[in-house]
Amino acid sequence: MRNVQKKAPTLLLIIVLVGFPQISESIFTPVLPALSRAMAVSANQIQWTMSSYFVAFAVGVLWWGQLADRIGRRPAMLGGVGLYLLGNLGLLLSPRFGWLLGFRLLQAFGASAGSVVTQTIMRESFTGIVGARIFAQTSAAMALSPALGPLIGGLMQTLGGYPAVFGTLVVMASAVFSYSALRLPETRPRQGTPATRQWPIVKRLVSDPVVWGYGILIGGINGILFSYYAEAPFIFETHFNFSALAYGALGLSLAAASLGGALLVSRLLNRWTPEQIIVGGLLLSCGAALLLWLAAVLDLAWGMVGGFFLVFLGLNIALPNALNRALIGYEAVMGSASGWFSLGYYLLVSALTYGMSLLHSPSIQRLPLYCLVLCLGMVTAYGGLVRRTQARRLLAAASD
Repeated sequence: MRNVQKKAPTLLLIIVLVGFPQISESIFTPVLPALSRAMAVSANQIQWTMSSYFVAFAVGVLWWGQLADRIGRRPAMLGGVGLYLLGNLGLLLSPRFGWLLGFRLLQAFGASAGSVVTQTIMRESFTGIVGARIFAQTSAAMALSPALGPLIGGLMQTLGGYPAVFGTLVVMASAVFSYSALRLPETRPRQGTPATRQWPIVKRLVSDPVVWGYGILIGGINGILFSYYAEAPFIFETHFNFSALAYGALGLSLAAASLGGALLVSRLLNRWTPEQIIVGGLLLSCGAALLLWLAAVLDLAWGMVGGFFLVFLGLNIALPNALNRALIGYEAVMGSASGWFSLGYYLLVSALTYGMSLLHSPSIQRLPLYCLVLCLGMVTAYGGLVRRTQARRLLAAASD
């Protein structure tokens, strides 16, 4: 398969652009206690810096997606990274908590360009098997990014306290901006027109069953991931008495699952269609979730570790192809469509994560059952919305 554009960004640049927002979110976690003391606020208040990040990120995804259609991918990306750099400088210089919270919002708003604009660039720069492989490799990097954040943050906190963490973010933002300015090409198709009216795009997306199916799939996969992050500490640290360090090391198993999924996708693309790969990954996750629940019933700690690994292996087999194929047919308004689509599945991720918090109890079976229900729901949604609609469209095309 060939690139859509004569110029396309390198894989390294794509990984940098899609990875820095996740590092920015997770690098913050080790410094929260120190920030609470330094800013003289409660632990609950300092946690607003985490929740506010996702609110500003979701708003930014919509903004930068639309702006990328109006002014181009390159200027939108550089504008987002520029605001991200200003937000990090503000964090470093903030004298009080109110300022810190405001610059945290600016940081997240700018960083969201790295998500939506990069996905837009990837979808229009690479197609077919090449596109699937690029998304698979990028998904692997996205899994490693959150694991790198706490390691970097903890190290910087040990060496120089929270100012060292914010200083690291400033350096990282400067490097990302410079690299993008030097190497990022403009990939917006020449035939694409700036999206001046959003309602037709929204109406088309909302009425498209395939978009709904892929949105449920992507949101469900990420919802399971963040539900794990919310509930797993209570399972492994509280119930199984893992140390915090041992629990933190379990994150490497999730990174391994993502890397394994990316490798499997690359191999399977030579034999299976993307749709078959998605179904195979979802079915693997369903079976693994059932085994995970059985391990919870039997109170087997390492059985649950293995079960979570297999669940996320299957999900990471399905995710790259879902991301790659979600907005086929929206190339002329890809930036705006990506923004609205991302906003929708981010809302679903938030709802599913909140749902796990409502289900929280001392029982370690709740999360495995939640994973099983969500996996079965994704299989049903994919089959009923995506596959059935695709089959209906093929029949309609054949009859014409």
